[in-house]
Amino acid sequence: MLDTEAIFLSFKLALYTLAIMLPLGIWLAHRLLRMGPAKPWIEALLALPLVLPPTVLGYYLLVGFGDVSLFGHPLVFSFEGILLASLIVNLPFAVQPIQRALESINPEIREAAQVSGLSDWQIFRLIELPLAWRGVTSAAVMTFAHTLGEFGVILMVGGAIPGETKTVSIAIYDKVQGFDIAGAGLLSLLLLATSLIAIALSYGILGRRKSC
Repeated sequence: MLDTEAIFLSFKLALYTLAIMLPLGIWLAHRLLRMGPAKPWIEALLALPLVLPPTVLGYYLLVGFGDVSLFGHPLVFSFEGILLASLIVNLPFAVQPIQRALESINPEIREAAQVSGLSDWQIFRLIELPLAWRGVTSAAVMTFAHTLGEFGVILMVGGAIPGETKTVSIAIYDKVQGFDIAGAGLLSLLLLATSLIAIALSYGILGRRKSC
């Protein structure tokens, strides 16, 4: 009754997205710290997936990907395509928590590190990144959980090809369309439990560190 193929594909997509998105999100958030007058426009562009209807974003990605291929594979209706779409959709979920954490660091700490002779890379690696760990943790949890549940954009770009683009959220939709309510309920419960556990673990880790 459980669509194990869709479950495996959803976790694969979430892990791939997390592995690429987290370092990219850290880099983008750090770049935004020192950005000039263009910062509000870049922030608005990165936040667009939060306000655009998924079908609208999915339509633009579908049109934009068109006949584009990556490593010999067409982006439309392929795993590579939904992975790229997932990265774009998750930009605000990965960048914003890290950016807020980096912005909360007292500027005097950076100035003291510069006076001590540390390079920009050393300041980032030894001071900024450890101090921003709560934002990085939140970004990781939000990106992973959001990828598991994403529906509209994935459906528009990838369709519902079993083993290639049919994720759990799309499998739930298919089961409801086929009046398999029990199967849809089981898959929905799986997504609910996974998201709840991920967020609870995140809050638990953040809470323990805060109380130390």
